[in-house]
Amino acid sequence: MTDLQSKYNLKSPGVKRLMREALELAEPTEEYHACPLDDNLFEWHFTVRGPQGTEFDGGLYHGRILLPTQYPMQPPNIILLTPNGRFEVNKKICLSISGYHPESWQPSWSIRTALLALIAFMPTPAAGTVGSLDYTPEERKVLARKSRSFECHTCGPVANKLAEGQGKRLGGDILTAEETSLLKQISLKGEDENRLQEKGENVVTVTARSDDCKESGEAVETEIRQRLVPAEITEEEPVCVARQDSILQTSIQRSNRDRVWSAVIWAIISMITLLVIRRFFFL
Repeated sequence: MTDLQSKYNLKSPGVKRLMREALELAEPTEEYHACPLDDNLFEWHFTVRGPQGTEFDGGLYHGRILLPTQYPMQPPNIILLTPNGRFEVNKKICLSISGYHPESWQPSWSIRTALLALIAFMPTPAAGTVGSLDYTPEERKVLARKSRSFECHTCGPVANKLAEGQGKRLGGDILTAEETSLLKQISLKGEDENRLQEKGENVVTVTARSDDCKESGEAVETEIRQRLVPAEITEEEPVCVARQDSILQTSIQRSNRDRVWSAVIWAIISMITLLVIRRFFFL
């Protein structure tokens, strides 16, 4: 981020917010990394690790975040560049934390929140939303293995973008109120989709209108033909939702550990600097 003073109004709340987030996310974690382009503060590139215990485990997924000038009052748009079998590539995806749903976006959410939500959303049912794909688990596992060799035209190879076993699993398990709220929303989304599948309908029609997953100002209607076999309801019903909770909880815990550890390091550096200055001036 060079020549920011000449390119951007540094008094703008949006610019201030993005610069602060860039500093907070400068150090990669085991789960994600994101940073703005050198010449555009409103376009970021990110890499996230596939959630453990799913068909995306072991995968590295790279993408773009396009931020509106009204950020954080308006949500970002998210585009994945790595083939993954869950979301289409080079296309804005429809999530509750993306530009398709400004009504559910909260200004207190951040790019970090969006990345954690994206990781948690990956194993959820596609449900015919814009930008979603419904590949088989086997196909997604193949793509996960291939994803590690993906190269971005802007960022280069993604294999070294995340921290790998560098002692970053330290600290507590603090959840912010906003992240807790988002976790509940994702859980409810998973429960609703499971209930729809359990009804045994042969054809489900999903219509995305101008206020819901709009694309180019037109309604998008998708027919999803499903082979549904009547199944008994067992105690294992909440497993899918519990797994989503666990994935997001794990991601948030790891990222909070990184933030706590970074704060400790900065405090130590500040104390050492203060002692050096004091010794220099009071000899």
